[in-house]
This record gives sequence, structure tokens and C-alpha cells, in this order.
Amino acid sequence: MKKIALTFASALLIIFASCKDAKKSEESKNVEATAETTDMYSLVQDSTKVSFTAYKTTDKVPVGGMFKKINFTNTTSGATAMEALNGTEFSIPVSSLFTNDPTGTRDPKLLEFFFGVLKDTELISGVVKVEGENSSIDVTLNGETQNIPLTYEMDGDNKITFSGVMDLENWNALDAVASINKACEILHTGKDGVSKTWSEVAVKAEVLLDKK
Repeated sequence: MKKIALTFASALLIIFASCKDAKKSEESKNVEATAETTDMYSLVQDSTKVSFTAYKTTDKVPVGGMFKKINFTNTTSGATAMEALNGTEFSIPVSSLFTNDPTGTRDPKLLEFFFGVLKDTELISGVVKVEGENSSIDVTLNGETQNIPLTYEMDGDNKITFSGVMDLENWNALDAVASINKACEILHTGKDGVSKTWSEVAVKAEVLLDKK
């Protein structure tokens, strides 16, 4: 009977030790998994490129441009690139407009006859919003704030290209559209003899994040 009791006790000790080792192994795996996911993303501020495509004539001929400067505030870090961008606030100085026009006349016209007609003409401002797989930006222009839904493409895990469409009518900016159309009436006249500047503007942003 003593041998049976001793054998039974030994078996219990082995089982207990095995369970304890298994628990330690599982805890070790959890620590390793946590360590593997500690990479954090943050915005590389001076790398963001913001561009747009406006349209003229009834044939909807594209006219491209960009802003050379964009300022960020309220930046945070996150476990993913999209999480890091959520809530980021931005402001774009209108004076940084650049359309690469060889005549040097387009940019001054846009600044005077489009942006100059709007309220609060110095800055375009907004905030990035990320909810699950959906992203958008709230944009403030002409004293109005409206939302632009965005699509995005990932290049690796730290470079994102966002695209969206801005209809200036939603920002009560049709007077500014009419103003620039009048200033560029001949240039915005198509083969049908109609001068037209579209209120629709495609917007694009290329964003790079640092991963640490």
C-alpha cells in the first residue's frame, strides 16, 4: 500500500509540474507575442504630398496642382498606420499652391479669383477620421466644414495614398468657381464654345509613417 501511495503521489507531482511548465510556456508565448506587436507608427510630417485635379470645359479636361506645404497638429502614434492617423489635424497654407504652369499666370489667378473670393482665404484646414476600415477627412473651407470620404491604398505597411472627391458646392463655394471661370473664360472654353469650370475636384494625399 505504501508503494501504491508513493507512486500515486509521484504521479500527481509529475502532472502538477507538467501543468506548471505548460502554463509558463504559454505565458512565455504571450510575452513574445506582445513583444512582436509593440511596433508603433507615427506620421513623418515633412513627407506628406497633397495634390488635386480640377476640371475645365464641358469635356472635363483635367488641370493638376499641388500644395507645397502642409502643417500637422494633434499627431499621435498607433499600433497601425491608420490608427496613428486618426484624429490628426492639418492646415494647408493656400499660398503654397503650385500648378507647374509654364506661363506663370495660373497660380496668381487661382489665388486672386478663386481663393481670394472665399472666406478665411489663408488656410484650408481639417482633421483625419478613421473608423474601422473607413477613412475620411473633415475639411474647413470658406467658413464651412464638410466631410470627404476617402479610399486608400497601402504600399507596404507604412505608406498610404488617399483619394477622394470634393464638390465645392458643399462648401458654398460656387461664387468662387464662377469667379475663376470668368477670369479664365477663354482658356476654359471648349470646342462647343461653352466656358465651364467644374465644381468637382479630385484630391489626393500621399502619407508616410515611421515604424518603430
